[in-house]
Amino acid sequence: MAPSLAVPARRGAAALAAAAVLSAAVAPAAFADASPSPKAGLYGTADPKFDGVFRQSLAFVAQNAVGVRPAKSAVDWLAGQQCADGGFAAYRADVSKACDPQKDEFTDATAAAVQGLVAAGGQGDAVKKGLDWLKARQNADGGWGYQAGSPTDANSTSIAIGAFAAAGQDPAKAAVKDGKNPVDALLAFQLGCDAKEEERGAFSYLKDKDGLRADNLASAAAGLATRGKGFLVDPVKKDADAAVKPLSCEGDDGARPKDATAAAEAVDGYLTAVLDKNGGYLLPSMPGAPAKPDQGNTADAVLALAAGGHRTAAEKPLKWLASKESGTAAWADKSPGKLAKLVLAAHAAGADPRSFGGADLVAQLNATGPAPEAAGAAEEKKDEEKKDDDGGLGTWWVVGVFFVASVGAGFLISGRKKKQQL
Repeated sequence: MAPSLAVPARRGAAALAAAAVLSAAVAPAAFADASPSPKAGLYGTADPKFDGVFRQSLAFVAQNAVGVRPAKSAVDWLAGQQCADGGFAAYRADVSKACDPQKDEFTDATAAAVQGLVAAGGQGDAVKKGLDWLKARQNADGGWGYQAGSPTDANSTSIAIGAFAAAGQDPAKAAVKDGKNPVDALLAFQLGCDAKEEERGAFSYLKDKDGLRADNLASAAAGLATRGKGFLVDPVKKDADAAVKPLSCEGDDGARPKDATAAAEAVDGYLTAVLDKNGGYLLPSMPGAPAKPDQGNTADAVLALAAGGHRTAAEKPLKWLASKESGTAAWADKSPGKLAKLVLAAHAAGADPRSFGGADLVAQLNATGPAPEAAGAAEEKKDEEKKDDDGGLGTWWVVGVFFVASVGAGFLISGRKKKQQL
């Protein structure tokens, strides 16, 4: 049996007050030390060499989705990882050392960091520098490779599109290189009617001498980008459930979807068919990877399907992720990036990430780093209702506590390295 994901949630008046004044109580020991450290403020205790920036960024986006504001030390850590030219490395152990643009800086890390900083709020200058870095390193076809100068790939291009979208910009207009835009570049990676029937609508990670090959990770990423979305997807409406429309090839041999909207529908059709075939999960696409369920990729697919308004299609893989049989509990245990993916997937599919297969994913995520500065409106209401039900102290006491928190703690509510990373 997989270990439980459950983490006791903070309840009642005492916990509300503690949230305003305590930071070390739920943080790992590595974060309790106030002495300067390249890891001070970083989420998670695993080696951050390959995913420090990425996991921190995902954590911020997930917390923003559920109304949680990260600690200032955590935001400062991410902002402090930015290189002088605006790009980001996967992780900088010594931020006083200048970055080597050809070795240290990566599209994925930069695009993820932009999304994370947007979610954290108050980081407009860093966000602008990150977007400027992306535009300066855009390939001639309008897309991006993993590093500056590397061939365009679907994953990096998708994450970069998400960065512009998160910042409120239209990627097709805000990032144009020699008349080419990233959305058009991305569409060139989609398999059409000349592919095997079971691969039609999928996206390839790269273009190589063998042409395009269906890739689940690239498909899930492109499912978001073709809809102009980053990691944050609004919950699918309860009273709406758009039908999935697989790519139709009747009388149109060799065709691919003509625009981003059609491309999004086609890749959603591919993802849904694969999920149904497997019983609710996706398999990894990396050559040589064990043919076992890929929880992270499955969570990505939930996001893509929810972004398309496909509630029923998104619920099936989400239900699998929440099951004990999936092994998700052990997979995500104490991992901020993985927990963040689950929070974002549950949120987008209209489920409650605070009650996911018997687990409070939000509490678990919060516990991997410095205690958040504040909970969002939904959590405040939940705690207040709990006190009322218990015959606890009144509303004015709550107001008083949060006033103190606002003064003493700066209280403010604000609205794959590829596959190896997460």
